[in-house]
Amino acid sequence: MHISDAEGLPVRDAVPALRTALDERGAAVLAAPPGTGKTTLVPLALAGLALGGPPGAGKVLVLEPRRLAARAAARRMAWLLGERVGGRVGLTVRGESRPGTRVDVVTTGVVLQRLQADPELADVGTVILDECHERHLDADTALAFLLDVRAALRPDLRLVAASATADTGPWARLLGDAPVVETAAALHPVETVWSPPPRPVVPPHGMRVDPALLGHVAATVRRALAERDGDVLCFLPGVGEIARVAGMIGDVPAEVLQVHGQAPPAVQDAVLAPAGRRRVVLATSVAESSLTVPGVRTVVDSGLAREPRTDHARGLGALATVRASRATAGQRAGRAGREAPGTVYRCWTEAEHERLPARPRPEIELADLTGFALQIACWGDPGASGLALLDPPPPAALDAARAVLRALGAMEDGGVTGGVTGRGRALARIGLHPRLARALVDGAPEVGSRAAAEIVALLSEPPPRSAGDDLTAAWRALRRPGRPADAHAARWRDEVRRLRRAAHAGGSAGEAAPDTWARQGDDAVAGVVVALAFPERVARARRGSGHLMASGTGAVLADGSALAGARPEWLAIAAADRPSGAASARVRQAVVIDEEVARFAAAPLLATAEEIAWRDGDVVARRVERLGAIELAAAPLRDPDPERVRAALLDGLRAEGLGLLNWTGAATALRERLAFLHEALGDPWPAVDDAALLDLVPQWLAGARRRADLKRVDVAAMLRGLPPWDQAKRLDEYAPERIEVPSGSRIRVDYSGERPVLAVKLQELFGWDAAPRLAGGRVPLVVHLLSPAGRPAAVTADLASFWREGYRAVRAELRGRYPRHPWPEDPARALPTKRTKRASGT
Repeated sequence: MHISDAEGLPVRDAVPALRTALDERGAAVLAAPPGTGKTTLVPLALAGLALGGPPGAGKVLVLEPRRLAARAAARRMAWLLGERVGGRVGLTVRGESRPGTRVDVVTTGVVLQRLQADPELADVGTVILDECHERHLDADTALAFLLDVRAALRPDLRLVAASATADTGPWARLLGDAPVVETAAALHPVETVWSPPPRPVVPPHGMRVDPALLGHVAATVRRALAERDGDVLCFLPGVGEIARVAGMIGDVPAEVLQVHGQAPPAVQDAVLAPAGRRRVVLATSVAESSLTVPGVRTVVDSGLAREPRTDHARGLGALATVRASRATAGQRAGRAGREAPGTVYRCWTEAEHERLPARPRPEIELADLTGFALQIACWGDPGASGLALLDPPPPAALDAARAVLRALGAMEDGGVTGGVTGRGRALARIGLHPRLARALVDGAPEVGSRAAAEIVALLSEPPPRSAGDDLTAAWRALRRPGRPADAHAARWRDEVRRLRRAAHAGGSAGEAAPDTWARQGDDAVAGVVVALAFPERVARARRGSGHLMASGTGAVLADGSALAGARPEWLAIAAADRPSGAASARVRQAVVIDEEVARFAAAPLLATAEEIAWRDGDVVARRVERLGAIELAAAPLRDPDPERVRAALLDGLRAEGLGLLNWTGAATALRERLAFLHEALGDPWPAVDDAALLDLVPQWLAGARRRADLKRVDVAAMLRGLPPWDQAKRLDEYAPERIEVPSGSRIRVDYSGERPVLAVKLQELFGWDAAPRLAGGRVPLVVHLLSPAGRPAAVTADLASFWREGYRAVRAELRGRYPRHPWPEDPARALPTKRTKRASGT
């Protein structure tokens, strides 16, 4: 196929309407399903290189979300014109720049860099934001910046938001109610075969995918090859799953190709070119809409995708395996019907399909926003309040990102309004995550620009999982002379060259002096750079097992770790994730370091403080040196601040209760009497519940320095001092400790219940027609009448009524049991006694 053949693609019918919309409104939304020519024919047509139209003013700039997609689009367009990339069609991605004269294909990350340096885009007439429906963060940000440019600097700049889905309303509104130009799908009918696993599989968890599901996907590929003609395109969530399925189908009668962002260019070219033999293409989501694979008649869909997850509180990010949305499943299925009727095998049930989310979540809701926060700060809108974004950034995630930037010196203090610093602009120009840019800028003077660039490139272009978790070993392997070339090594070398140029341009080009970290070995060099990028991930071994990161999060080495044998005391952790529900992070890549490296690279986290706190049941007073949450050294304090000691003791009382104080029987009884009066009379009688006493306790702790001192506090004396003096003298009147009964006994009143109780033997109350009322006559005293043996016989708050009505029944029951005690028929007139009949002379 060359340009004349490409001009027959379905999107050709939409080009006149698109040109009209751009001429009249300056912006449009193009809805064109995959395979219709949206990515290749439309840019050529708007540049005047296809479909006979006049060229627009300036270049056509095509924005792609991925490097793989950008390279594929540029190569395809150049091939259609019979040229190589760098002629009329150019390509610019990180580490590679071959500008074109009429069309430039760039990644969204590159265009953000260009907009920061040259917001006017003087040589550009039209910008096409391809695959906008994928909602990548850089793409959303680039469109917001472009809308600002169009409003303030370039009203003539033409914008096209190109989507492979029909959900165009939000984009049209964002572009100022721009016209929507639609292309009918060129899809042939696609039959759906529901092909769930024969037995239930474990749902995806973190990065883990049940091997049983992968085995079923491999079996489904074999089934598709047997039942259908043409090439098979199989969608899997990641590189690891692709490799495992490839290993399971190595004997099929077809060429097996693995397509993902790390695949070498030769594999990408082979996938995009027509083939002479049958193929099975195992691909990540990059093949959903960014790439058109010729020859595909069948799609096998695992139903899984990967999304970023960020633990903002711990500074940890990871990819999570999730169920693909219905919109994603639809795009994948469409790949089977691009050239002829096709089939999609879905590895789930039709009922499950209806329960899937309608569409994937936008990256701005899920990702680490540190790079985004630096971009918008450099743009002059650090709060993103004036940017035209489909979804606003989550406030907590943006706050966390700004905190990181302030720690890097890239942003001024000032909350949302804090502006970018000169250092922040320098970091942004490097084109890396701000953490990695900081490691390059600050690491080059310490370890040399070459070593800093090599380590940062390794962090930016992580090695395959098979390289293991020892980052230093991976670095040595990449530098080894005679190492066989592979795709990762080639990308790494390209990135090293780019970063060395960036280090020189930023004035960080010095090589390490002989007496610096290089003399301590590769681990020290790599550790300095990694710890500069992630100081809060410097970790020290815990007693027992695992490590503690400076952030306060635990970390454990994975099973089979190459680092475990060394039992490292210190680690600089480059990559870690925290599985859902796990207490500790799992180390993916790290460098063994020592305390010297940790202290140097994470120096902003070093702090010495006096620690006075309640811990392990007593006051601990010491001077502690810490690296974040990691304790480095501690020594006892001889003269701790009395106020802080008092606060620590109070924390102990809150944690363990007021029982730490010296509660004698007298103190407990006095507290109960005061509580009764507060309940009965209110103010000025004080509350003495736990909360009220905890507010008062600090006044009682003078001179106390440890737990044992709490037992020396005279609680009873302190309680006696609580009521005002004019009320305190009426305490015995309102709430007497004891009451004298007719027998002459002084009986203690129990104030521990809801109402005060006088428990006394029945015979001692003969002749008493009423018990006294307490609290100034407001509360009747409840009398518990006891048998001669001290057991409860009756309860009353009205003695006169009891003598008249209740006494006879008690007398009838107990007089036979206690014949030696008096049981007069008229107790109201009888003489009280605490003795038996004989002892009392009756």
